[in-house]
Amino acid sequence: MEPAFIVAAFAGGLGALALRLPPLVGFLVAGFVLNALGYAPTPALESAADLGVTLLLFTIGLKLDVRSLLRREVWGTATVHMLTSTLLIAVFFGALKFTGLSLLQGTGWPVLLLLGFALSFSSTVFAVKALEARSESGSLYGRLAIGVLITQDVFAVAFISSSAGAYPSPWALALVLLVPLAPLLRLLLDRIVRGEMRALFGVVAALALGYALFDAVGVKGDLGALVVGLLLAPAANAANLAKSLLAVKDLLLVGFFLSIGLTAMPSGEVLVTALLLLLLLPVKSVLFTALFLRFRLRGRTSLLAGLTLGNFSEFGLIVGALAASQGWLTDEWLVVLALAVAFSFVLSAPVNAVGESLYRLCAPRLSALERDELLEGDRPIDIGEARAVVLGMGRIGRGAYDRLTELRGIPTVGVEHDPATVARLRKQGYWVVEGDATDSDFWARLSLDPDVELIVLAMPHQRGNLAALEQLRGDDCRAPIAGVVTRDEEIEELRERGADAVFHLYGEAGRALVDDAIKRSGG
Repeated sequence: MEPAFIVAAFAGGLGALALRLPPLVGFLVAGFVLNALGYAPTPALESAADLGVTLLLFTIGLKLDVRSLLRREVWGTATVHMLTSTLLIAVFFGALKFTGLSLLQGTGWPVLLLLGFALSFSSTVFAVKALEARSESGSLYGRLAIGVLITQDVFAVAFISSSAGAYPSPWALALVLLVPLAPLLRLLLDRIVRGEMRALFGVVAALALGYALFDAVGVKGDLGALVVGLLLAPAANAANLAKSLLAVKDLLLVGFFLSIGLTAMPSGEVLVTALLLLLLLPVKSVLFTALFLRFRLRGRTSLLAGLTLGNFSEFGLIVGALAASQGWLTDEWLVVLALAVAFSFVLSAPVNAVGESLYRLCAPRLSALERDELLEGDRPIDIGEARAVVLGMGRIGRGAYDRLTELRGIPTVGVEHDPATVARLRKQGYWVVEGDATDSDFWARLSLDPDVELIVLAMPHQRGNLAALEQLRGDDCRAPIAGVVTRDEEIEELRERGADAVFHLYGEAGRALVDDAIKRSGG
């Protein structure tokens, strides 16, 4: 591979990070710069791009929870939105034909609908990064957004798999033998504990057992990678396998984004068309928000999920690249899609950063649109006779909960936004309610007794603790509030917002360690 490709990709990704954008924006720009300098795609780059896409589909299969996708608010929203937005975007392109854009001259409805389909996807990369930055991947709206994205990914894989245009071999029927083989594969995966062997197992499963085997019998190899990932998903080590492959997959996908930029240089008309497509982003967000409201979700949940999904997707690029390889789209349209994806990230990043403020502006109108009976996860929360509340039930929160209940005898309730953690702790006997303490509506839903004696802020990120503290003091909560931090500068932040006691996690641990050692030595 050309050394210039590696240097340009690194420089582009670094520049994107400096602007607080996903690195893939920088990779696309790097591809365009290389194109302008006279470089062209090489076989090595194209192979890396293909391998990256295959591993992406394999990891999607590993994370696919069919039960979560069967929830009406997930599959219903994803399906209706994709059908509606595909049609609306095709109509939008049809209207643009009257502007005289040469790109659209002679394009029929099949091409317009294909473009609409490619642009109907939302970005998994952007959404995951945005949610992780706000520590809200486990929140209700975060889980809904991820569920919709995975459903969209399934639609994309179905399109990719059906695009081969050739009938499979009769031997393809033998692929059903993978089903009885799956328990043995899962057992093998769970017995592999070394990281490098786990990653190698994933590569063998995705490329040999998945891609190569399916391709040998005339079935799209990418579908094979997804199917094998899906068969391995129930394994206990499936999540660890996905993490082991993350760096490999992301590195190979750099080749895909570079190859898109190397396809063709954007002309003025291509650039204008990509900018015009940004007008569709508010339409996508509003449509998502309306559908979530229709499926009995609160206004805040619906709006924040809609904003998270209000962008174009790297999967749309994959669909577009496949369509271009089949001759259904020209290379110019692939450049339009690439620019539209990059521009959508630039626009969506600041919008998502002020999502909570936007909700507060729209709250009265959204509340009027809510259904009378909300989903269970969005209903009012009653903490009964609890006299202490622990916000965040990680290791620190559980320690505080145990101390309050076992040594002090104070009835305590924990608040945790991750439903899996809530279910696990309830089985262990903890009194835990599901809720997002950074959610401004959470406090309106929470019936907080005036006799509460203590509130503990034990969330893993300072942003969550600050948001909760601001809500509590804004509601004139008179209970003492204690917080736990991991950095020195965070101590003063909590105190300035009104915390009564702040403890440094590592400082307190060090003091306790020395005190206990001295006590044991008789000093």
